[in-house]
Amino acid sequence: MLWKKTMVVTAGLVLLIFPIADGTWSKPVHGFSSQVIQQGATGDDVIELQARLQYLGFYNGDIDGVFGWGTYWALRNFQYEFGLDIDGLAGQEVKNKLVKASNYDEGYVKKQIQEGKDFTHYGGVPKSQQTKQPSGQSSNQPQGQGGNEGGGQPDEPTAVNVPSGYSQNDIQLMANAVYGEARGEPYVGQVAVAAVILNRVQSASFPNTASGVIFEPRAFTAVADGQIWLEPNDQAKEAVMDAINGWDPSGQALYYFNPNTATSDWIWTRPQIKQIGKHIFCK
Repeated sequence: MLWKKTMVVTAGLVLLIFPIADGTWSKPVHGFSSQVIQQGATGDDVIELQARLQYLGFYNGDIDGVFGWGTYWALRNFQYEFGLDIDGLAGQEVKNKLVKASNYDEGYVKKQIQEGKDFTHYGGVPKSQQTKQPSGQSSNQPQGQGGNEGGGQPDEPTAVNVPSGYSQNDIQLMANAVYGEARGEPYVGQVAVAAVILNRVQSASFPNTASGVIFEPRAFTAVADGQIWLEPNDQAKEAVMDAINGWDPSGQALYYFNPNTATSDWIWTRPQIKQIGKHIFCK
C-alpha cells in the first residue's frame, strides 16, 4: 500500500512539472525576473518597472530600460504612497504591489521602443493618443497636403496637439486630481483647484510638471486615499481646460484646504486669499 501511494504522488508531481498533452501552459502575468531592480540596472525588468510606474502617474520620463534618477525617485514616491519601505529598490514585495495596482502592455511598449517612437504608457489614456506622429505629417493625410487648407476641419486634440505646454496625459491626470479633490465643489471651485496645480508647476518652489506636483508626497489628499484614480467626469475636464486657458479664480493661490477637516497647524499660517465653496485658498 505504501508503494502504491508513493506512485500516485509521483504521478501527480509529473503532471505538475510537465505541460499537459493539449499544449496549454499557465503563463506568468508579468515579466519581472526574480532579481532586485536597483539604480544602474538596465534591460527588460527596468522597462516594465518604468512602464508600470508611468501607468500609475509616478514616472514622467522616457521608458528606455535605464534605471536612472528619474526612475529612482518615481519608485520612492510609489513606495511612500503604497505604504512600503522607502529604499528605491524594487524587490519582490514592490513588484507584486506594482503588478496588482497597474497594467503593463508589453507588446505595445516593446514595439514603440523597437521602432524608435516617442511614446508614453499612462493609465486611462488611449494608446492612440500616447504615440506621437512624425512632425509635419498626419497619419491620415498625404505628405505635402496642408492640414486645414481648403476648409478642412482641424485635427482632434492629441498628445502633441493640446494647449501649449500640456499634453493630453497632463490634462487627464489633472482632471483626475480635480475630480478626486473637488467633485462636490461648485464649478468655479473646481477650476480654482486646477489653477493651484498650474500655479505650482510655474513656481520654483514646486516640481515643474503636472505629475510631479500632483504626486509630490503629502501634497494632495486624493493621492493619499486613492481617489485620484476615480474616473473624472466631463466637468472636471472642462475645469482643467478653463484653468489652462487662463482662468484663475483662486487668485494665484499655491495652497488650499478645507477648514472643517484640516489637521495641519501650518496651513493656517498661510496668507489667505479667499474661500470658494468649502476650500480656503492661500498664498
